[in-house]
Amino acid sequence: MLDGLLDAVRVLDLCSGNADEVTRLFADLGADVLKVEPPGGNLARDELPTLAGASIPFAVHNANKRSAVLDPLEESDCSRFLDLAAYADIVVDSGLDGLAGAFGTSAAELATQYPHLVVLSITDFGATGPWSSWLATDPVLYAMCGSLSRSGAATGKPVLPPDGIASATAAVQAAWAALAAYYNRLRCGTGDYIDFSRFDAVVMALDPVFGAHGQAAAGNRGAGLWRGRPKDQDAYPIYPCKDGYVRLCVLTPRQWHGLRRWLGDPEDFQDPKYDVIGARYAAWPEIGVLIRALFAEHTMKDLVAAGQAHRVPIAAVLASSQVLDSEHFQAVGAITDAELVPGVRTRVPTGYFVVDGQRSGFRAPAPTAGQDEPCWLTAPPVVPSPPGKLGDYPFSGLRILDLGVIVAGGELSRLFGDLGAQVIKVESTDYPDGLRQARGGDAMSESFAWTHRNQLSLGLDLRSGEGKEIFGRLVAEADAVFANFRPGTLAALGFSYDKLRAINPRIVLAESSAFGDSGPWSVRMGYGPLVRAATGVTRLWTSDDPEHPADTGRHAFYDATTIFPDHVVGRVTAIAAMAALIHRDHTGSGSRVHISQAEVVVNQLDTLYVTQAARAAGITRIRDDTSLHAVYPCAGDDEWCVISIGTDDEWRRATWIFDHQEWADDPRFATGESRLANRRELVELVSVWTRMRTPVRAAELLQAAGVAAGPMNRPPDILEDPQLIERKLYCDMEHPLIDRPLPAETGPAPFQHIPLAQQRPAPLPGQDTREICRNLLGMSTEQTERLIHDQVLFGPA
Repeated sequence: MLDGLLDAVRVLDLCSGNADEVTRLFADLGADVLKVEPPGGNLARDELPTLAGASIPFAVHNANKRSAVLDPLEESDCSRFLDLAAYADIVVDSGLDGLAGAFGTSAAELATQYPHLVVLSITDFGATGPWSSWLATDPVLYAMCGSLSRSGAATGKPVLPPDGIASATAAVQAAWAALAAYYNRLRCGTGDYIDFSRFDAVVMALDPVFGAHGQAAAGNRGAGLWRGRPKDQDAYPIYPCKDGYVRLCVLTPRQWHGLRRWLGDPEDFQDPKYDVIGARYAAWPEIGVLIRALFAEHTMKDLVAAGQAHRVPIAAVLASSQVLDSEHFQAVGAITDAELVPGVRTRVPTGYFVVDGQRSGFRAPAPTAGQDEPCWLTAPPVVPSPPGKLGDYPFSGLRILDLGVIVAGGELSRLFGDLGAQVIKVESTDYPDGLRQARGGDAMSESFAWTHRNQLSLGLDLRSGEGKEIFGRLVAEADAVFANFRPGTLAALGFSYDKLRAINPRIVLAESSAFGDSGPWSVRMGYGPLVRAATGVTRLWTSDDPEHPADTGRHAFYDATTIFPDHVVGRVTAIAAMAALIHRDHTGSGSRVHISQAEVVVNQLDTLYVTQAARAAGITRIRDDTSLHAVYPCAGDDEWCVISIGTDDEWRRATWIFDHQEWADDPRFATGESRLANRRELVELVSVWTRMRTPVRAAELLQAAGVAAGPMNRPPDILEDPQLIERKLYCDMEHPLIDRPLPAETGPAPFQHIPLAQQRPAPLPGQDTREICRNLLGMSTEQTERLIHDQVLFGPA
């Protein structure tokens, strides 16, 4: 058996900077990732922040890889480079910053020269479209993807999230696209060229406007529409306590009853009407007074313990240092104490993946430049003739049993269904998927229509003996089971992974949960807002802007309206599931993969957390990133743009655009350190210029000078964005139960040999029960109808 799920895969890493995160994912899963560097090493080795003179992001994102130095000016090295490409499976390049061009070729030319290759070319905005030459930073991507328009106080300046989330999300999407194309190569023998845009990826995968928990109507323009951020910023309220803050997530009647008991069963709130969430929200100002009084004298730890005892979803709002020190992350091995750079040990997030109960993450620090020979570790494998046809969907023939719910579970199965897998969504009458909750009078929610397109619905009671027997028969012929239940639920239903493997040794089980399936926090009730609070994101998603005054009595955290990390968790789980299926096809043996939402968050912010961990450990040889990212007001009603100044040269170029060249040498702004120290003054001065221009115009002028900037897009702007239109990111999806077309993504990336995503309408509950029983299980009509009568099965209402 292979040691890693991707041990049979060879990845030629020609990239730099943010693209390094992509190949780290492959390396974590066991791929042989060989990074080719020029003499002197990759320029990203100097990227800030640094630890003892070594780049922290480079060190973190190049762990588990090998490094070879090749000189593009040497003919023999150029020949070696092409030999490496000829025997690779996947090549990852980062456009103008990548190495392919230095060797006299390009990513597209490599794909043509070696048709078996999957070539992933990663750039900020893609190789086509009016903004293909633009530059992006994390804040610029966040502004342009539509998420900034929903982040922050209802009025005033929007609030940027922690730096790193957008780039890490794009990396996950890129890895998923590459693995899908590689699986297609295994099926049909032909690789692919993927012109990958980080902007496209963040629009689709971070906080998508048109996806689960989005609204198609948000894309409409009209007079009188609210221009600020969502007015309800406290749907998941945060309260101060003795040593910090805690967050509540009270959604169900049962959770409300637990909170009410915890509050001493106040007489004023015994009316059954408060079981309805709308009535509770209306009365929450009064309920909040009682909560504040109760929480004020208790610590975060005591409140979390008490909340869990009362079955009330609660989490401490932790700082990043508290997260890394927590008993949970230490107990489950999610944090590794490692020599990240030569001579310096610090704590490092281990990685996203747990495979068959073992961590598949950080094993070895980033190599020194040229540490390894420019060759592959093993001889080329003998590849049997592929059975598939070029142009078909890559996952045709795969059968997935989907027990997943809400966003993280739904996104996982959608990604497979879009690319041809047969996905059977197993549904319960007693515990319906939350995405099925629709507005009054609607037969189906838009969220469900987006997330569960291309799927079949089987109504099945898994708690009944006959229901278990039916599910077991489906498992016997399936390729994978997907679930995101609370840990232990699937086993309690009689389908532990050992049981599934006994039925079908080739089965892959892909699961996710809030805090993982082991450790002290694994038993906690988990929702996205609680995961963000417990992993430090909430504390980092804040503002010190004077337009968000602290004396209003409200805390300063603004992450309530994001869905992060749900969408990216679905994609991380998809990568692990795909790797397990690739491994299964090589070995004949299935695997179980489990993804913790909390660990996804920590790994998305790895550079930030490693930097803070090193500082907390008393390491003084840290040089911080002095980039200045800020939100600026523009002409119009609540219009904003983001400008990123990373270097002194970028600042000098920006001052020419501002027509204030004297600012370049002004001691207040001449260096990165001085710009950060005088941030407020600099923002006020630049705001005079931005207020005279629309967000798009301000961004165009700065981008023309080589300075990263972008407009704050709202949902209608996303649909009208010329770059996204040129790249055909969306198409209209029709559903017979929804009276308007829904903008739907056309696929994870623009492939050359994989069709656009399928568009079959999402099913009603139990819509396909009879068909599945007849065609897959060979049951007679009489058998099926008896089981429907006995409520073992259910069909459409």
